[in-house]
Amino acid sequence: MTIIAFNRYWVVRWPWVLINLLVLALLLWLSLWQWQRAAEKTQTLARIADWKMQGAVDLKHLLSITPDNRDGLQLDFRARWLAPMVWLIDNQLVNGRIGYDVLIAVEDISAPKNSASILVNLGWVAAPSARSVLPVVNIPDELHVQGIFRTRTKGVLLGTNLEDKGVWPMRIQQVDAELLATHFNLPLVNGIAYQKSASPFLIHYRPVILPPERHKAYALQWLLLAIAVVIIAVTASARKTSPETES
Repeated sequence: MTIIAFNRYWVVRWPWVLINLLVLALLLWLSLWQWQRAAEKTQTLARIADWKMQGAVDLKHLLSITPDNRDGLQLDFRARWLAPMVWLIDNQLVNGRIGYDVLIAVEDISAPKNSASILVNLGWVAAPSARSVLPVVNIPDELHVQGIFRTRTKGVLLGTNLEDKGVWPMRIQQVDAELLATHFNLPLVNGIAYQKSASPFLIHYRPVILPPERHKAYALQWLLLAIAVVIIAVTASARKTSPETES
């Protein structure tokens, strides 16, 4: 099919038009997705900064806040470990080494006993060379929880989540508060407190890995690629003379 416009002949090949439209749609979607990710990261950083200005709270104060507004809250309280429960979050890469994040459940010492519990990520420990062997972790009976509370805990799950062999520690693929709560009778707050100081393990957690500016740069990159696809497609279809004349 040939179209005459702007003193040129434009050759339209519908299969190529369809392919170009699909590629264009994909690139525009990627650009929009990265821009949305930048907006989410900006909101997250602003929320965390706001909670920092308000100061750290204990577990009792955390429970008084609606679940939808807890993300990014700063925690500071004396806690008691709910022994012997220790979960090792699998496939945590730190400084090029594979290992586990150490996860425990604690209760606030100052709160009434058996009132509520919370999961605390204490940091990273290296994995032994053999997959069948789990690292030995020593957890203090009492600890000072100082960290940031995050409500988004689940990621992509491949295979079975919890490896329950009847002994502690247990290996898990991702944190599922409902699943882990079946091991004890206390109410469990949905979320994780990431320890930021005074831990026997390596603290590596960052609330935001890629800053908003990086996502905006990626969004611009995909947008420019989309524009390039349009330019190349239009240029390739343009002819100074009609196809019949050329033949």
